[in-house]
Amino acid sequence: MLEGFRDETAEVNGVRLHYVIGGEGEPIVLCPGWPRTVWQFHKVMPKLAENFRVIAVDLRGMGESEKPAGGYDKKTMARDIFELVRHLGYESVNIAGEDIGSMVAFSFAANHPEATRKVALWEPGHPTEAFLDFPLIPQGDKINGPFWFSLNHVKELPERLLEGRYRTFIDWLIDYQAKDPGAFSEATREIYAAAYNSADAIRASNGWYQAFTQDIADAEKYPVLPMPVLAIGGIYYAAVRMLTEGKAADLRFVEFPDAGHYLAEERPDDLVRELTGFFMA
Repeated sequence: MLEGFRDETAEVNGVRLHYVIGGEGEPIVLCPGWPRTVWQFHKVMPKLAENFRVIAVDLRGMGESEKPAGGYDKKTMARDIFELVRHLGYESVNIAGEDIGSMVAFSFAANHPEATRKVALWEPGHPTEAFLDFPLIPQGDKINGPFWFSLNHVKELPERLLEGRYRTFIDWLIDYQAKDPGAFSEATREIYAAAYNSADAIRASNGWYQAFTQDIADAEKYPVLPMPVLAIGGIYYAAVRMLTEGKAADLRFVEFPDAGHYLAEERPDDLVRELTGFFMA
């Protein structure tokens, strides 16, 4: 792992979580996205650690964390993080997340407001009924909707298709959604491919998508978030606004022009600037 950080594990909420921790200051929990691991924050963690106690967590089903049969709805995954926060001795934390991690961060704030100081999320936000309207049929050469949402909902087939071949999928996703594919080194691509190359890892990560209907139902009961929320978007900025508008009383939007989907790796300096300014204000 990175210099100044250490790897740890904890048994919380009936699951073993792997996390990386380092730095000093107010705690900030970082939640990664699909198909990545805590490594996605390797460019931002050292800089954030200059001002914060940084805790990057492999979510349930991700990386070196346990991959149980269930519990992939974001409310349960948020409970995992809440119990980890308590395990580490904190009453409250700042929390931030990208992609699937943004959904967990939002759910954490909605279900555990007493433990939430501020929230930052990006690319895209918590599932709403808008997810049910994504188009699948392309118009010309343009892919209208994220077809992998549907693929990841299919039971067993993705494991058969992708086991041992996940590097091909990783490369395609990066090339399609990143504005700067060169931001991903060969070593980084191999780390992600290795993390998702097994049938067990594919099954577990697909569980995050198969829980979307439950996530949508849960979100209908969530109150407007009372704490400050920062919502950042790159290529999916419009989706960030659509999913987050009206969900928080104190909400700030920031767009990274000409950015792709993977902000922590493509635009690390911009992300550190926005997160530091927001969480330290």
